[in-house]
Amino acid sequence: MTSDGMDQWPTGRLLSTAARLVEHSWEDILRSQNMTHAGLISLHTIADRPASQRDIAKASRVTDQTISRTIDRLERGGYVTRETDPNDERRKRVAITESGRAIYRHLLTLEKEDAALTAAVGDVGPLREQLLHLVRSLGLPPRDED
Repeated sequence: MTSDGMDQWPTGRLLSTAARLVEHSWEDILRSQNMTHAGLISLHTIADRPASQRDIAKASRVTDQTISRTIDRLERGGYVTRETDPNDERRKRVAITESGRAIYRHLLTLEKEDAALTAAVGDVGPLREQLLHLVRSLGLPPRDED
């Protein structure tokens, strides 16, 4: 046992603290690439096919208003385009650009090579498997596009 007292923390507190620390590290990486977490999730959602803003919001589990600001920022950065949906002229489809695809791939590589996380955990694979099992077991519904 170390003198920091964490050995006595409840598991939930350990998970919350670890999640916050990993999130802050990842946000630093995203910020260095002029990207946000919401932007990355949006690019992930449309990486294989265009989608409506509403569908992107639903997949991202945020409001239409929140995703609108995210899409605006991605569009200004040249990462996505919006065009009229040929099946419904009232809707806009959001599509990833080549620049968006390049930054998306680059960010996925950076995540896999996250030096801080790898230094702390070593092989991240077993941790990911346990986290996936935990999240799925606690009832977070799966998304169709994952």
